[in-house]
Amino acid sequence: MFFLRRYMRWLHTRWPAGKVESLPEVAEDGATSVEGVYVAGDLTGVPLLKLAADSGSRAIARIASDLLRSAAVPGDELDLVIVGGGVAGVAAALEATRRGLRFELCEAAEPFFTIANFPKQKPIFTYPAGLRPQGELQFREEVHPKETLLADLREQMTRAKVTPRAAKVDRIERAGDRILVHIEGAAPLRARRVLIAIGRSGAFRKLAVPGEDLPKVYNRLHDPAEFSGKRALVVGGGDTAVETAIALSQGGADVTLSYRAADLSRPKPDNLEKLRALMADPMAPVAIEEPTSERVTTSTGGFTRRGVPGRIATRPGTRIREIRPDEVVIDAPGGQETLHNDVVFAMIGREAPLPFFRRSGMRIAGEMTRRRWVGMGLFLFFCVLLYDWKAGGHLADLFAGRGWLPFPLAEGAQQRGPLLRALSISAATPSFWYTLCYSLVVVIFGARRIRRRKTPYVTAQTLTLMAVQVLPLFLLPEVILPWLHYRDLLPASLADALFPLCNYGHGREFWRAYGFVLAWPLMIYNVFTHQPLWTWLFISLVQTAVLIPVGIRYFGKGFYCGWICSCGALAETLGDAHRQKMPHGPRWNRLNLAGQVILGIAVLLLIVRVMGWILPAGNWIDQHFAAVLEKPYKWIVDVTLGGVVGVGFYFWFSGRVWCRFFCPLAALMHIYARFSRFAIVPDKKKCISCNVCTSVCHQGIDVMNFANKGLPMVDPECVRCSACVQSCPTDVLTFGRLGKDGAVVSVDRLRASALRAS
Repeated sequence: MFFLRRYMRWLHTRWPAGKVESLPEVAEDGATSVEGVYVAGDLTGVPLLKLAADSGSRAIARIASDLLRSAAVPGDELDLVIVGGGVAGVAAALEATRRGLRFELCEAAEPFFTIANFPKQKPIFTYPAGLRPQGELQFREEVHPKETLLADLREQMTRAKVTPRAAKVDRIERAGDRILVHIEGAAPLRARRVLIAIGRSGAFRKLAVPGEDLPKVYNRLHDPAEFSGKRALVVGGGDTAVETAIALSQGGADVTLSYRAADLSRPKPDNLEKLRALMADPMAPVAIEEPTSERVTTSTGGFTRRGVPGRIATRPGTRIREIRPDEVVIDAPGGQETLHNDVVFAMIGREAPLPFFRRSGMRIAGEMTRRRWVGMGLFLFFCVLLYDWKAGGHLADLFAGRGWLPFPLAEGAQQRGPLLRALSISAATPSFWYTLCYSLVVVIFGARRIRRRKTPYVTAQTLTLMAVQVLPLFLLPEVILPWLHYRDLLPASLADALFPLCNYGHGREFWRAYGFVLAWPLMIYNVFTHQPLWTWLFISLVQTAVLIPVGIRYFGKGFYCGWICSCGALAETLGDAHRQKMPHGPRWNRLNLAGQVILGIAVLLLIVRVMGWILPAGNWIDQHFAAVLEKPYKWIVDVTLGGVVGVGFYFWFSGRVWCRFFCPLAALMHIYARFSRFAIVPDKKKCISCNVCTSVCHQGIDVMNFANKGLPMVDPECVRCSACVQSCPTDVLTFGRLGKDGAVVSVDRLRASALRAS
């Protein structure tokens, strides 16, 4: 067990496993699951002011264009209701004013409420640098003090004569061809379209500890000077918590910063530098006695004294146990401790306003409702039938001996020439039609992916996947090789070595040509033969033990999974729009080890098969291997896990369920990848901890955890899909390679970032 745990940690569980915040389902144009209702701002996934303003203006442009195509409305009906008076909502209101739309802007508190509640003089960065948002609402500088930015935004709103309505919207309801916006304490508004721009700031997250309701506990900081001379505890490990601790310290408070992680990985470098400057002694451990004789360990191993204003003590790996009127109890690595305390700031973020969306009937991304469970169950049942048919089960009997070429090509095809003869015989098998449809899906959805992603990397990768799927994985075994066979253009010695004679189909096993691309143990059937096929054994050995390890060494596991494999081709094309549905977190990361179990079984079967070749002819292995060992493996692993589960979960749990959890070749490549020089290289200074990179990873990797630490992302699960690089709003990530010392030695020339590719 000790060895197993060490192996699990070495291979998988050592990597971070952050979770993804649930948000409403939003299409690329901002549309929700309720017709006519759109979302703008950071609910679309990126908490940046410029992008919020841009999304608000663009949403109005789409809505206005849509309204022009609709019928006119009565005079008492609004064109639009905008819910939320933040940056996105006001930008939308300015654009709606410019376009002459009849609208109401509903705000429950005050315009730009989130900014107004930042601490005094907080510097606010307006990333991305150089971006000019579409629309009227603009930002004068890249960095603004809170007060300057707030005054400027309010002035632009006043100049445009936009007056918000003080109203708290309870829910949205679709009523026929119109939308009702229900307001607390007032009659509902009736509109043709609704834009929701309320941001991700719902209710404050709770510590869930006794004493949290005491008046000394706050969730926001307005004026740090109010707490001068106080003993303050700040709880949280993000930028907001660190900025609060800095502001309190600069205001004269004695601050302790408590966070659960072993280190501070999420805050920006500038914030961490300010924090270290305000710590008692960030460079060397010192011991200073406190008046209470209690000592508090800093993250550097030193001690700081309460009662010395302007200093900060950090307490990593701690959790709040209880809050009392004049003290706080914490769980620390060394045991429970009691700290003298005057005020607590719980800066652990807010919950997204999901109850509002649920009341309005809008779907939440990844949330399984009864309707979705039923839909997934029906699709899984369809996949059971599909893969039973494809694998030669009971349904395959329906196709036995039947040609499926369209009339009149099928009639007399065997007398019309080698090509029609090859097609007619191939088309009598389920594999032909399954692979044909598979290839069409890859091509069709591949073209959609290229149009959606618009980067040189995605274009090159998708075209390669399409070519590999269509040529060696469909045309070669199903059309080209049979055609060459019937034209007598296939050398007999080559055919005997690669495609043994058989008593079905074309008379030769041309299906083995799939093994040119699908390496062992993804495809076991060219290796697990009754008598060894030495040519295929050599090809498989070179693929699995030479070519793939070398490719992974320099380009990572994704050189095969992301650019060659047919499973990856379907995942990156059909599954492209569903990648954000992959479950994240420690529990799911442990399930990654399931592939290692299947790999172990495949290796054991190989050992048994080799023993059968060595033992005298007619041994037990020769007699029973196919029925007792190979056939169950085929139906459990290939058909059920690879087919039914792998494809059946596409639209609910992402297209990489098979690749991430169960594929034995991927499991083998994980081992190779631990020795790879490939990495995703971050620029920590650009990282805003938006978590977009993690949310779009359909391998469940916590990319942000690497990025905001400034560490190369070397999780062996990575398949080089480029979604994290392409989706990053601040151009943080780049594909690259590391040297032996772990330093970055090169970055890819093929651009994967949407920002740098534009």
